[in-house]
Amino acid sequence: MAAGARLLTGGKSLPGEGFFFQPTVLADTGPGMAAFDEETFGPLTALAVARDDDDAVRLANATPFGLGLSIWTADTTRGLELARRVTSGAAFVNAVVASDPRLPFGGTKRSGYGRELATAGIREFTNTRTYWVAR
Repeated sequence: MAAGARLLTGGKSLPGEGFFFQPTVLADTGPGMAAFDEETFGPLTALAVARDDDDAVRLANATPFGLGLSIWTADTTRGLELARRVTSGAAFVNAVVASDPRLPFGGTKRSGYGRELATAGIREFTNTRTYWVAR
């Protein structure tokens, strides 16, 4: 495509009202491409191939966003070690990014500030008031 990515499937507009498009997979993406850099929240997968673990961490951190991270591996210890090196609000090893009302959820960087859900989320929407009475 214009920035150098390769369209594997999808990419066409869908008929009807609104701005909808087919589920799309782009290959050969990387930092500096909108599909790689932005939180699309659409039916889009931007594939980037890492040379090794360090390169995977570099790629994962090469975005101004950090909502959730999903690492898939047969070695869960390695997956957790990698997840700890990536800046994100939530990290999942061998699971898709999800939320659960019992656990705090939120992003880092430009993906948000603070948390929602659970006790931490309730505190985000609570105004604490202090009373000080001197005699």
